[in-house]
Amino acid sequence: MKKTSAKDTSARRVTWRMLLALGGMAALAVPGAGPATAAPRSAEDGGRTGRCVVVYFDLGETLVHTAEDKSVSYLPGAAAYLRALRARHIPVGLITNVPPSWGSTDAERAAELKKVIDKDWTGSTPFAWSDFGDRIFTPRTEAERKPAPALWKRAKKAAGPCRVVYEAETTDEVQMGRSLGYVSYQVARPGWPAYLPVRLITALSHLPYGNGSSPKGR
Repeated sequence: MKKTSAKDTSARRVTWRMLLALGGMAALAVPGAGPATAAPRSAEDGGRTGRCVVVYFDLGETLVHTAEDKSVSYLPGAAAYLRALRARHIPVGLITNVPPSWGSTDAERAAELKKVIDKDWTGSTPFAWSDFGDRIFTPRTEAERKPAPALWKRAKKAAGPCRVVYEAETTDEVQMGRSLGYVSYQVARPGWPAYLPVRLITALSHLPYGNGSSPKGR
């Protein structure tokens, strides 16, 4: 039998500590929730596993703030947080409500959203639209508007075999994301980090994960 080295044991302990931290933070991010777990793997995904992660955000009052004068700017720490994720090559996306009438596709509605935000933007640094690419998910109908699960399901499917994270300011959205297999985190809570720490997201990206949908998420 192969002996376990002290180095291997130490590495294993670090991994378990990270897992416990991730589970604990995800649970405490939603009052009354238990530890977050990966969604069960389905037969449809062919047993795919990935060592990657995609971080999705709500937009308003999660990454940007709209003031009483209708001006729009980054929330404190948001720009730096996106830069930190970008530096680690972690893909980001948006799951956000906009009027379905803004276009017939996600791309068309995203283009209109950019116009609306940029028109009233007052921040010294432009919003980092290029970070989000085509990962901006918006409702095709009124029935798809959050907190309906449709947008989270589409975003998760687009992430393929990668683990998915969702960050938002409202408890109901965080709970919905978590129920669909996301590691969910409620931002801007007193006494908690403004956003899910990047080091924990980086740890998630190195863990194998099958991104099949659970029956609850269908």
